[in-house]
Amino acid sequence: MTTALPETTRHVQLAAVPQGLPAPEHFTIVEEALTAPGAGEVLVRNRHFLVFPGLRTLMSGEAEGAPMPQLHRGDALSGPAVGEVVAAPADGPLRIGDLVTHMRGWREYALVPATECTALDAALPDPVASLSPGSAAYGALTRLVGVRDGDVVLVTGAAGAVGSLAGQIARLLGAKRVIGTTGSKVKAERLVAELGYDAVVLRGAGPLADQLAEAAPEGIDVLVDNVAGEQLVAALGVARHGARFALIGALSGQLAADRSGGSAPVEIDAYRLLAKSVSLRGYSGADHPDVEKEWYSRFGGWLRSGEIVFPHARIAGIDRAPQALRDMMEGRHFGAVVVDV
Repeated sequence: MTTALPETTRHVQLAAVPQGLPAPEHFTIVEEALTAPGAGEVLVRNRHFLVFPGLRTLMSGEAEGAPMPQLHRGDALSGPAVGEVVAAPADGPLRIGDLVTHMRGWREYALVPATECTALDAALPDPVASLSPGSAAYGALTRLVGVRDGDVVLVTGAAGAVGSLAGQIARLLGAKRVIGTTGSKVKAERLVAELGYDAVVLRGAGPLADQLAEAAPEGIDVLVDNVAGEQLVAALGVARHGARFALIGALSGQLAADRSGGSAPVEIDAYRLLAKSVSLRGYSGADHPDVEKEWYSRFGGWLRSGEIVFPHARIAGIDRAPQALRDMMEGRHFGAVVVDV
């Protein structure tokens, strides 16, 4: 029996390009007619979608090279989502009732080409975990820096969606000591108590270089950098010879109110890179297409065994999504931010 579909649906639209950090007044909730899927399409009722800092870059006008298209005034927002197929062609690969992931979040119902949907299997114990951006941390740690037994690993932005998983993954891969950075004392305490960080450097509580020297007196072997900026500079100061740096985020630019969100300039000492033989590489998931499947297989096993947790905040209702974006950018949440549609 097919359930009758509503005649209309709602989505979040960019009403004005922000100057500074996006706020709720830059968005509007738009109601539109719900149309039937065309050839090769399925209709998905979204259950959850991810709120992520990359949206700031997409609004900046400086999104060249980004994995998603630039956002202009009047565009609907998009991003990772989990939903249930409610209409599908009989000859297609998906069936009504299937749970899928896709990239057309920020709306109640989404018309999606079937080829752009990934059916969820039993790899993860909770469908919401499929919205975790932890594959970036896993890919960087396994493909770029190759964590070794006994390594000292530093994770910047450790309380964010990626960082909150990066430290846990590094430990599971053999790291001896895991250090994080955050700007919140409460988050620092949670990183140690809940996620097993050995030490946390608190931004704003004194010179980063001095705090890192105290937290890692023997230096660091691996950096997983979600921030860039002064934290990248400070990490170079405590790098051991042959340290491996993986850059997977640029929050210092994306979350800066006085920048546009599409750049994160930083001045580092090239002489130190040379003298310490430090490798510095940026991670892009598109360069490692095999990582996603491998990550979800291992992530699911670790979740079931209790070896890893998925920190995230749940926000109820699409109407609260614009405020959730602002709150995330102001650091009000721990881990990933998910809107329950």
